[in-house]
Amino acid sequence: MQRLALFDLDQTLIDLDAAFALWAEEFAEQHRLGRKGVQHLIRLNRNGLPHRELFFAKVRERFKLSAPAVSLWAAYRRRMPHLVECRPEVLTGLAELRAAGWRVGIITNGTADNQLGKLHRTGLAEAVDGYAVSGVEGIRKPDVGLFEIAAQRCGMASGEGGWMIGDNLLADIGGGRAAGLRTVWIDHEGRSGKEHPADHVVSDVIDAIALLHEHGRRRPGCRP
Repeated sequence: MQRLALFDLDQTLIDLDAAFALWAEEFAEQHRLGRKGVQHLIRLNRNGLPHRELFFAKVRERFKLSAPAVSLWAAYRRRMPHLVECRPEVLTGLAELRAAGWRVGIITNGTADNQLGKLHRTGLAEAVDGYAVSGVEGIRKPDVGLFEIAAQRCGMASGEGGWMIGDNLLADIGGGRAAGLRTVWIDHEGRSGKEHPADHVVSDVIDAIALLHEHGRRRPGCRP
C-alpha cells in the first residue's frame, strides 16, 4: 500500500464548530439578537441543514432580517476563513508524516471561496502536497472522482491504496472506501458503538496521525 494520507478539512483538521461559535457571537452582536439569538444560531447549526443557503433563509425568517439570505451567506463565507484555526500540533503532525515519506492531501466539500480561504489562512495549503475542493472541481464527496483528483495532486493514484481520514461516515468513510482507501473515522461524539464501516476509529486527528505512523513502521516496503 502506498503512503498516501488524505484528510477531510472541517471538523477533522480544523474545529469548524469553534469558529462557528465565534461567528455566531459576532453576527448576533451586529444584528442585536442577544444571547438567545446566539444560542438559536448554534442550535440551528447543529441540526445539520443540508446547505448554508437554507440555514440563512431560516435565520432571516426567524429574526426578520432585511438582507437577502444569499447576501448573509456570502458575508459568512467572507468571514469564516478569518475565524478558523488549525492547531500547531496538527500542522506539526502533517509535517512529520511528510518527513516520514507520506504524501499528504486534503479533500473537502464546500464553496471555492470559503474552503480555499480556510486552507490558505490556516497555513494548511502549504502544509500538504495537494488538495481538492468540491466547489472548484464540480464534484463532491463521496464521489470517487474527487478522491482521484486529490490523490493525483499528491503524485499518487487512489486506486493503489492509502488512507482517508475524516469525521463524516458517508462523505469521508464511505467515499474513501469506494475509492479503494483504508479509512479512519474521527468520532468526536463517542458514537463508535454504532455500526460503521471504518477500519479504525479515533477521537482526534492527532490520534489518526499517530496511527498512520504506526502502520508506516509496520510496512517498510510501502512506496514513499
